[in-house]
Amino acid sequence: MTLTPHPLPLCERGAGGEGEDLSISKPKSSPAVRSRARELRHPLTAAEGLLWQRLRNRQLNTNFRRQRPIGPFIVDFYRAEARLVVEIDGDVHLEASRADRDQARTEWLEAQGYRVMRFRNDEVMQDLDGVLEMIAAALTSR
Repeated sequence: MTLTPHPLPLCERGAGGEGEDLSISKPKSSPAVRSRARELRHPLTAAEGLLWQRLRNRQLNTNFRRQRPIGPFIVDFYRAEARLVVEIDGDVHLEASRADRDQARTEWLEAQGYRVMRFRNDEVMQDLDGVLEMIAAALTSR
């Protein structure tokens, strides 16, 4: 897991969306990336579904989005005002080539001012409350 705070950049008003802070813009995504994000919303993996049940509907007193495009990437969960990205990684992410791509993706997101938290599927499945505590701590540490 990587948790690196970044100051919010000064930028133009973003495209926004329901519950998103319009004073923060995010990199534009291509129509193909936006279309793929819609496809990824169903079905969820077991770990994503379990976490989503606890993140949705302001259960952490904040509003998360699922499968959101940010620039060329689609992130699993995203909290706009906190610029917080939460990624849930399955076993495929343990492969060396995938780990390298994940690292490059995390570095790109952090360079854009996002904080990235990564959890493995088994962490979510075995210690959901611990994962939620870390997410809540990241939200309040801003």
